[in-house]
Amino acid sequence: MTDPKDAHAAGKAAFTRIDQSTAQDWAVIAAHDADYLAGLADSVLDTLARLGEGHQPYQITRLEHCLQSATRAERAGADEEMVVAALVHDIGDELALFDHAAFAASILRPFVSEKTHWIVQHHDVFQGHYYWDKVGGDKDARERFRGHPWFADCEAFCRDWDCPSFDPAYDTLPLAHFEPMVRRIFARAPYSVAPDPALAPGSSQAPDPSQAHAPSQGSTA
Repeated sequence: MTDPKDAHAAGKAAFTRIDQSTAQDWAVIAAHDADYLAGLADSVLDTLARLGEGHQPYQITRLEHCLQSATRAERAGADEEMVVAALVHDIGDELALFDHAAFAASILRPFVSEKTHWIVQHHDVFQGHYYWDKVGGDKDARERFRGHPWFADCEAFCRDWDCPSFDPAYDTLPLAHFEPMVRRIFARAPYSVAPDPALAPGSSQAPDPSQAHAPSQGSTA
C-alpha cells in the first residue's frame, strides 16, 4: 500500500479508490489543477489554431470562420465576453463534431455569464434555421425556445455573426488580435467548480426545461 506521505511528497494522491480519499489527497489534486488552469488559455488558443489546418470544404477554414464571427461581434460593439464566445463557439468542431455547441459551452461555462453560456449552447439549433432544411432537418427547431428570455440574443448571434461568417473577402482579424481577450476571460476565477445549489438535497430550484439542448442536425456550421 502506498504511504500517503510519500505519495503526497511526490505530488500524487495516495488513494486507489475515490471513496478512500482524504482532504490531503484533494489538496494535492487541487494544486495540480491550479497549474492546469493556468495553461487553459494556451490550450484554447492551440485548439483554435488547429481548426485552420488541412483541407476543409468551406470557402474559408473553420478557424477563419471563428475569427470572422468574433471580428463581427467586436465591430458590432459586443462586450469582451461575447467576443470570446463568438471566437470559440465552434471550437468543438474537431473533437465533438456532432455536438460541438455543447462542447464549446462546457468550456466557457465556468468563466462566463449564464446568458453567454446559453447562447453558445444553443447556437447550433438557431444556426440551423439557415440551412437544416437543406440537409433533411427542421429549420424551425429553434421555435421550441420561443419565449425564452435569451431567444432574441441567440437569434442575433447567429443572424449577425455566425451565419454570414464564411466570406473569404471579409476583413477578418487574426487570432493574435483576440489572444489577450482569451487570456483575460480564462483567467477569471471559475465559479462553476462548486456544487450547483439546484442539486443540493431539499433544493426548491427545479431544472428549467428551456435549458434542454436540442440534438444537432446536419453539419456543424
